[in-house]
Amino acid sequence: MPPRSPLPQRLGLDPAWLSTAAREGEPPREWASLRDWLHYRVGMHVDVDAFIAEGRFVTQSGDPVLAEDPFRPNRFIWFYRDLPDEAPVPGTVRVLFRDERIVVVDKPAFLSTIPRGRHVRESVVVRMRHELGLPELTPMHRLDRVTSGVLLMATERRWRGAYQSLFQYGEVTKTYRAVAPICDDVSLPTTVRNHIFKQRGIMQAEVVAGAEPNSESLVEFERELTAAESALLPDAPARPLGVYRLTPRTGKTHQLRLHLCGLGIPIVGDPLYPVTRDVAVDDFSTPLQLLASELRFTDPVDASERVFTSELRIPLSSNE
Repeated sequence: MPPRSPLPQRLGLDPAWLSTAAREGEPPREWASLRDWLHYRVGMHVDVDAFIAEGRFVTQSGDPVLAEDPFRPNRFIWFYRDLPDEAPVPGTVRVLFRDERIVVVDKPAFLSTIPRGRHVRESVVVRMRHELGLPELTPMHRLDRVTSGVLLMATERRWRGAYQSLFQYGEVTKTYRAVAPICDDVSLPTTVRNHIFKQRGIMQAEVVAGAEPNSESLVEFERELTAAESALLPDAPARPLGVYRLTPRTGKTHQLRLHLCGLGIPIVGDPLYPVTRDVAVDDFSTPLQLLASELRFTDPVDASERVFTSELRIPLSSNE
């Protein structure tokens, strides 16, 4: 890992860094200049000469890299990435609770939890680090980009381990609510157990038949949507819809979405299950009707009982 960056965060994002040390499995090479090495390492992604001319590459001392600087091994270089244009995600990140150690927010649908891929500035972490002035703010768990609701974050690096351990050892009770079709053939409540596998680079996860279960969810029926509520979901199936209470006892990727789909009641607005729909990245018209509605746990620092409840309500609208 590099030493402390000479550059501060920008818009809630840490600067990128590079090391001139040879990468694992790569034989050491001689370079005429640091500029030549930068062309080799990042020339496909950035205009190296323009960055050097503008002083955008800096060394540990904060001095800009010069075109004539010699290459030396075991140096660190920092720079700010150019960020892609992103469509602003509608909705507000509501702060439900904040103290010295944690921040709890209501995440709107379509906003990534962390910066990744095409979603960098439009992520909870980047928005809230900038808005709250907390450069080390870090989520303790993940919500899918299309999922809404309660998200717990640690304010500083020193608190991360304690709160992450809660999720690692299953000491957090998570409650979700979802809108899905009503099916008389499904006997509820029921507990779904199966083996979920998610391959990197593939959008859908899958259930592996016959494999040892690694996921478990309790599914309960709460109520039928009213006609007025159903009218808010024009793209929903033309059949009665209900609100389901979901209690996951494990945390596999897309677990609740797969479990309801497997019961024959896929969540309304799901762009992946049962089939992948071609939805533009800036299409925010149809939120997934899945809400992380509550978190409960015993605080690992002071042993207080913590309960956080979303202020959002099912069915979710496209502007929440």
